[in-house]
Amino acid sequence: MLAALLLFAAVMGLILFIAGRFGGKRGDRIVAYLYLLPVVLMLGIGLVYPGLRTIYQSFFDAAGKAFIGFDNYGTIFSDADQLTVLRNTVFWVVVTPFVATAIGLVYAILVDKSRFESFAKTLIFLPMSISFVAAGVIWKFVYEYRPDQGNVKQIGLINQLIVWLGGKPVQLLIESPLNTFLLIVVMIWVQAGFAMTILSAAIKAIPDDIIEAARLDGVNAWQMFRKITLPSVQPTVVVVLTTIGIATLKVFDIVRTMTGGNFGTSVVANEFYRQTFNADNQGLGAALATLLFVLVIPIVWYNIRSLRQSEAR
Repeated sequence: MLAALLLFAAVMGLILFIAGRFGGKRGDRIVAYLYLLPVVLMLGIGLVYPGLRTIYQSFFDAAGKAFIGFDNYGTIFSDADQLTVLRNTVFWVVVTPFVATAIGLVYAILVDKSRFESFAKTLIFLPMSISFVAAGVIWKFVYEYRPDQGNVKQIGLINQLIVWLGGKPVQLLIESPLNTFLLIVVMIWVQAGFAMTILSAAIKAIPDDIIEAARLDGVNAWQMFRKITLPSVQPTVVVVLTTIGIATLKVFDIVRTMTGGNFGTSVVANEFYRQTFNADNQGLGAALATLLFVLVIPIVWYNIRSLRQSEAR
């Protein structure tokens, strides 16, 4: 740690010393390049090289020695277990962003300018303050199952409610694909607070004169939402959707904490970890990581495009 700090101080000192030797417009350009140089080097070493190395490794066998071409990608789209992984990932990406954003938007509208607005927002935002691992542990207890035997008492909230209603406890996290949707609930629980916070700020930015004019025209609550609120916050909704979509594609902690990817709940991010470190299949793990990278790119591109369009308005 000390060596790293001293090296950082030395590099920055050298950059500042060299930058101080130049002046004028040409010198300003050189100074800018000098400041960018450490960032470019770190991105190259920490991001570009590992990414290219992963893509390269995806064309090799489990040991990473024999070249096998696109066989690993063929396995992803033909093996039954890998197809389940892809199916689960689709479930996550289709359900989580839209439901979390819808909950956040509706909640932001309902509590906007209410007497208990700050308190109400704090309640839904609280899950954002904990990690995905902590959220997974909490909800694992919610779904906890104990055999219906003698004096054994349920400690899982849902199973206890089932018992109180006269039913028998259910092993919720082993029933596929129900268990995947139960894991998705955890992600929605965490991300709804993020969506609410961003969308609430967008709602408050709507000019008051537009709202007053709509009310004078006699619009009802649904028309206000459909014709005024939603069009006004549409760019923000797109940003929230894509941001949550990216986070959902990379989901790992919740699955790893609650099921370990067992019982048909694995997703791409968890599967490439399992293949690389547990199954020691470097080639398939690299192919899954590459697939995840490819899936994220269109969402990132669309997010950047939407931001630029909203800034240009």
